[in-house]
Amino acid sequence: MVRDEGILAHLRELDAAVSDWERYQSITLDVLRTDRDKQNMVLYALLVSIQASIDIANHLIATSSSRRPETYRESFAILSDEGLIPEDLAIQLSDLAGFRNVLVHLYCRMDLDEVSMILQDDLPVVNRYRDLVREMLRNRILE
Repeated sequence: MVRDEGILAHLRELDAAVSDWERYQSITLDVLRTDRDKQNMVLYALLVSIQASIDIANHLIATSSSRRPETYRESFAILSDEGLIPEDLAIQLSDLAGFRNVLVHLYCRMDLDEVSMILQDDLPVVNRYRDLVREMLRNRILE
């Protein structure tokens, strides 16, 4: 059985970070390049959003699959294989998980063009996933 409280805690983190992400979408690439504080705010909101999504995936995998992901990217592939999320969403979330690794390790110079593109384009991916997780919880609770 899914530990609702663990998933709900991660959903609350995701909700807060997504709210930040929505506000930060008005930050332009030029501002990202010149304002380090805004750059850090954006990077942190993206990181928390992606990490919370990964944590939720791993909670779901622990209860629905005998497979264990070897990478964060693989977590979303397993959810898709188990029929919990569509394949196209799994691919998009896997790409975000790869970007998360760049954010955490900062082993290369941050590509602010890519950051800006993710900031502007990928929020619907996270929101779609968040809605699906909520639906899974509602359906399980109502059974």
